[in-house]
Amino acid sequence: MKPQYVLTLSCNDRPGIVHRVTGFLLEHGANILEAAQFDDTSNNRFFMRIQFEAEGTSEKALQTAFAPIASEWSFEATIFDASHRVRTLLMVSKQGHCLNDLLFRWKSGLLPIDIPAIVSNHMDYYQLAASYNIPFFHLPITAETKPQQEAKIREVIAEKSIDLVILARYMQVLSPELSRDLSGRAINIHHSFLPSFKGAKPYYQAHARGVKLIGATAHYVTDDLDEGPIIEQEVARVDHAMSVEALTNAGRDVECTALARAVKWHAEHRVLLNGHRTVVFR
Repeated sequence: MKPQYVLTLSCNDRPGIVHRVTGFLLEHGANILEAAQFDDTSNNRFFMRIQFEAEGTSEKALQTAFAPIASEWSFEATIFDASHRVRTLLMVSKQGHCLNDLLFRWKSGLLPIDIPAIVSNHMDYYQLAASYNIPFFHLPITAETKPQQEAKIREVIAEKSIDLVILARYMQVLSPELSRDLSGRAINIHHSFLPSFKGAKPYYQAHARGVKLIGATAHYVTDDLDEGPIIEQEVARVDHAMSVEALTNAGRDVECTALARAVKWHAEHRVLLNGHRTVVFR
């Protein structure tokens, strides 16, 4: 197979964008395999993702050649080697359903990522990590040791050359500084009851209120807790006959589904930031 690349860009909308980009690809002997675009008329922003194949070049060469065009047209653009597997750090606390699901999907070849490390503030899943031959970093945390613990997280990110951080039910709030440093490359998952049912045991609260619909939200991490740009959401219908345990299990399923989709789309460079929202070329 010929080498494949992905070009993503966003810019203020104007005539000629598609012509200029496809012309560049033609000049470099590229064959377009997949193309998607979106014009957000509410803020006059244009978004594009093109996957193409090209021989006799490289990611860096294409980026260098495209840079003058991006500057001239004020593109926010990147070209990626599609064969690069996103190096992903998984972080977890005591609920392991999302961790287990992502590990299984990764091992089954369903996610285009590599997982060089797992971080947890508890020891519950060190054996699970060992079963996949993944280094496990136990980094306990208290209010007093949070700065030191996050410094160790930064060390893991640097040492393992991490591209993406997944909070797979990691029940600690990242500091504003770490959240900002990971902007656009950290994904969180939580139930979609917020802000109605805050705090501990949200499914118990939902059961007590007789909810008929439950869901999960996968979003980018920001220093505004649980308010980052949404990548994916999933829902499931429930009814009065379901116990708290059944409701919780259904919630875990939709959390796993929403998170896995978000990770896959991010790793395939299908998610572009649009202010407080995202454009997802599925």
